[in-house]
Amino acid sequence: MSKLIGPGKTVTLNFAIKLADGQIVDSTFDKEPATFTVGDGNLLEGFEKALFGLEEGTKQTLKILPENGFGMPNPSNIHNVPRSQFKDVELELGLVISFSDAGNGELPGVISEFDDKMVAVDFNHPLAGKQLDFEVEILQVS
Repeated sequence: MSKLIGPGKTVTLNFAIKLADGQIVDSTFDKEPATFTVGDGNLLEGFEKALFGLEEGTKQTLKILPENGFGMPNPSNIHNVPRSQFKDVELELGLVISFSDAGNGELPGVISEFDDKMVAVDFNHPLAGKQLDFEVEILQVS
């Protein structure tokens, strides 16, 4: 049986997702390894495809371009909200606020700019537009 990663394979790995400056966004190297089946939706498709053809025992750092990771920022995901809706909030740039989403629970938004009248809230994924380093150690492929 092939030990190469491809569609339908179950993979156990350690990984770290890092920004270009080396800052670690997420990692399993200091905890339990992650296990997923290719195509089950637990890993973004662009990350899965970057793993295709790697075999058990491989340690490698893969470059994930924004369009294969969390996408490019979408200007329509930035919403202007009246300042009056933030009466009890001390606003600052970069502040993350949780908003109620219609039927889906909570949706985080980042304060990207504000003045006395309006507040711009960015609902793009915080990693949108960023190239990521995906460091992997493939422990098992079945």
